[in-house]
This record gives sequence, structure tokens and C-alpha cells, in this order.
Amino acid sequence: MKPDPTRMKDWEIAEIAEAQALPIARVAEIAGLRPDEIVPMGRRAAKIDFLKVLDRRPRAPGAKYVDVTAITPTPLGEGKTTTTIGLVQGLAKIGRRAIGAIRQPSSGPTFNIKGSAAGGGLSQCVPLSALSIRFTGDIDAITNAHNLGMVALTARMQHERNYDDARLAQLGLRRLDIDPRRVHWRWAMDFSAQALRQIVIGLGGPQDGVEMESGFQISVSSELMAILAVARDLRDLRARIDRVVLAQDRAGRDVTAADLEVAGAMTAWLVEALQPNLIQTIEGRPMLVHAGPFANIALGQSSILADEVGVRLADFLVTESGFGADIGYEKFWNLKCRFSGLRPDAVVIVATVRALKMHGGGPAVKPGKALDEAYTRENLPLLEAGCENLAAHIEIVRRSGVRPIVALNHFPTDTAEEIALVRRAAEAGGAYFALARHWEHGGEGARELAEAVAAAAAEPHEFRFLYEDDLPLCKKIERIAREIYGADGVSYAPAATEKIRGLEADPDAARLGVCMVKTHLSLSHDPERKGRPRGWTLPVRDLLVYRGAGLVAPVAGDIKLMPGTGSNPAFRRIDVDVETGRVRGLF
Repeated sequence: MKPDPTRMKDWEIAEIAEAQALPIARVAEIAGLRPDEIVPMGRRAAKIDFLKVLDRRPRAPGAKYVDVTAITPTPLGEGKTTTTIGLVQGLAKIGRRAIGAIRQPSSGPTFNIKGSAAGGGLSQCVPLSALSIRFTGDIDAITNAHNLGMVALTARMQHERNYDDARLAQLGLRRLDIDPRRVHWRWAMDFSAQALRQIVIGLGGPQDGVEMESGFQISVSSELMAILAVARDLRDLRARIDRVVLAQDRAGRDVTAADLEVAGAMTAWLVEALQPNLIQTIEGRPMLVHAGPFANIALGQSSILADEVGVRLADFLVTESGFGADIGYEKFWNLKCRFSGLRPDAVVIVATVRALKMHGGGPAVKPGKALDEAYTRENLPLLEAGCENLAAHIEIVRRSGVRPIVALNHFPTDTAEEIALVRRAAEAGGAYFALARHWEHGGEGARELAEAVAAAAAEPHEFRFLYEDDLPLCKKIERIAREIYGADGVSYAPAATEKIRGLEADPDAARLGVCMVKTHLSLSHDPERKGRPRGWTLPVRDLLVYRGAGLVAPVAGDIKLMPGTGSNPAFRRIDVDVETGRVRGLF
């Protein structure tokens, strides 16, 4: 039975596909992995012993490295992961050996409004329920390692309050004198729980900890997730966790995981999580899954290790960056590529007619409510206005020296005139164009896109970073704001100004990369400003310092590290068939 995405839900398609899926050992064989290079995690997933692969094979001569990004997201969805998977299947259809690399779905969006991140229609990964819930335990390991750091910190604060220096010395401890007002880390959980953003801990007596303000962040925004994404091996992972700064003492000195003597135990939680995961598309093509999402508040990239494995095994490694080119691609370009040494041969910008109409001033879209007819009927003026957003993203990618391919993710309501208009806009901006029908037709529907990517990847280009490593921090931030977001400049809150001065005076911080924290729903800091905003200033209210990951994260606007759950979340429609144990309702 061939699934019909126009009549079936994603979980129904996945259920049929999983029943027909290849054993994971066969998927590994297709990918070019040896039996001793995988550790099966059930019938449909495996961990990859990356050291064996990296030791055995150099980067494949002529292997092409492709990144998939998008226009500014809308509630209508652009289908970036779906396009990544469809492109891998499409490249296989034209005879190219292709592997994809995507990020593991977070439980926050899976059980909230956005849903899972396994693709859709005939371009999705299986097993859907396992990938979306639990999987191989990587995010659980991040959560536990992160919270172990907080346990070590808060316990140390309690003991230092309750014991004098002599007693601490008997225990082999030195007084760290941690300042409760300068605790930078929070607790982590992988759900969207707005009620836990701001809490008070340590209520009770002397044995219940130190009373202080605290809170939770979503697990995938943890510095440990960024470290997992950029670490090169276990030794590098361990050294980076040593440098993680959890707090400062009363004199303003950093308190690290090494100071708390917890870095080794935190690393112990992450030994298996460091190994990339292998699954398959519904057409049996290999997909690597590693690291996490949320490029608006985190790095939001698949791991360097997954990409390194992929470029050793495939003709094309297709990786995915979170959200639009202003956030996901900018971080891929200026952070991930700088850390990895890999350079993109082609970049795909995913767009839809519906999303472009919203950027052109279309009516607000509310989850669970019928779409306004502006999105389901031809409206060329609205679409043309929205193409300003597409033009901005094309310019962003071209600044890196790469000519992008605009992939128009096709919907049945798109008209020939609307498709032609987007094609003209893409080509006028200096991009290639491909119509992609992978959601409905799988790899066959991605042939045009695959051909365009293969042609673009064969062309010479001169990749270049947006800024030099030694550029002052404030200049890096301003360059991103002006040249990527289109801002007139940057303004800083007093707290951010103070931190910038301290960082620019610190020689150890001079080469930290800039990982912006900003809304993904606009090129600006204001999620309500669609299209291509002009005449605005980027307000930076704070800076987060991730010394282990090698990043400084300027926080712009009113963005939170813990998202909230909406009024009509996905968990209301997810259930289990008690006869078979199959999960129903995921999307």
C-alpha cells in the first residue's frame, strides 16, 4: 500500500512506512558503514561508533556539503526538515549517494504546537514515535548532566554556608564563596513550561539549600547541547565541560564545573550521547540524527561529528540549520563552519507561497482555525510584497559567497502564476530556483531540486566568513545586526554593556563566537514585524557566556530560554493504541 499524504496524517503514513522499513543493519550497509561501526538500538535505530569511521575513512574526494535553511518562519510552516529529507531521497533518485543530517526533536515542540521534526508526507523519517519520544536518550542525558551541575553547585553553596573553613578542609574542599545573585545556570527540562521560568529554591531550613532566585530552561538550550554539537571527540567534550561557567564568586571570579569537581561526572552522562544516531527515511535512505533544535535560543545545528561521518560516506551530505537564514544559516556559516573546517558547496532556502503571503501582510494565522482564503486563493500582490523577505534571505546567503537555491515547497493551492512570480523573485535576487513536490511524491517529487543542488554544488565559489575572529565583540554583534538582520544599529542595556567591557578586556574571551539569541519569527527582534523590517535598532539586554562551547550569546528583545505551552497543544491529540502499543497523533 502506497500512502497518500493528501488523505492521510503523518503518523498514519509513518506507521505504514515503519512496517515496511529496512532493518537498521541494512541501512548502515547502504550508508557505507561496517557492522562493527554501529551499535543497534532496537530494529530501526543505531548509534554510530564515529571514531572507527573517522579513523577508517578520510573525507570522500569531491563530497559535497549542502545546508538547508529557510525564509523567516510563520505558523504556516515552511517544511525545512521535510525538504532536507526529500532532497536526500531526490539525490538518490538521480543516482547520487546521499546522507542527511538532522537534529533530534525536542519534547517541548513535539507536545506543544509545532509538533515533531521528523519531516512530513512522503518525506519523513521513521520510526516517528521513537524519534519524537525518548529516541536513544541523548536529550535525557543532556538534561541529567546539566542538572547534575546544578546539584553540585547548590549543594556546595549549602555546605559552605553550614561548615567553617576547617571542616571544609577536612572534606578536601576549598571555599568557593559562590554569590547567590550571580548564579548563571538554571535547571533544565525538555518541555515548554512557562510556570518554571522564574522560581525560588532553598526554602526551608539550613539543610534545604540556600534560598535564592532560580528557574528552568528547556534542555536543548543548555550549553551542554551546544558542546555536543561542536565537540570533536570525548577528550574535547571533557575539556569543554571543565570550562563551563555556572556562577561567579563574590569577587566576580568564574566558578566552573572543574571548580565544583563535577565535570567528570557530567561527562559520564554524555559518553553514549556523543555518538551520532542512524535512522532512515521512508524510502530507506540513511539519515543521521544528532544534537538539538532551537537556533533562536541555542546553536540549533546538527553536530559536527554527524557531518564529519556523512562527508566520509556520501557523495552529498545534506545538513539542516534551524529556522531562517538570519538565525540558522548565520550560525552554521560563522560558527559551525568555523569550528568544523567544513565549507558548504550549496545552500537551499526553503519557501512556500503561503508563508510569503503572510510576510506580504496576510491575515494572522491561529493554530486550529481555518486558513483565510488569502492563503488558499491566488493573490499576486500579497505574494509579491512577501518576496521582500525571500530577497533578504537570498542576500544573507550570498554574503557568505554561495549562490543559493530557492526550493519552493509546493502546496496544491499554489497556482502557476504564483509559482512563476516566486521563480522571478528568486532569480532576480541572484538565486537558482526549483519547484519541490517531495511532500506529496517523495524522492520523485524532489528530482528538480536534486538536479539544481547538484548543478549548484559543482560550480566554483569563494566562501567567506562575515567577521574575523579577532574583531571586537561589539563590532561582531553590530555587523550581524546591520548586515544580516537589516538593523540601523544596536543598543545595549547597562547589564549588557558591563559584560561586553569585561569580555573585551579578557584575552581568553577574545575569540569566542557570537551566537545570537533572537526571535525566529522576524528578521528583527520583534516577532510581529513580518516581511523585511526597516528603520529599527536591535536592543541587546544581556549576554550569556558559554566558555565551554566557545560562545557568547547576546540576548535581543523579549526572548526566553524556556518556551511556553500554548492553549491548544499537541498532547491533547496524542494517545496510545492499548492493543498494539503504537503511538497515534504525532505530527
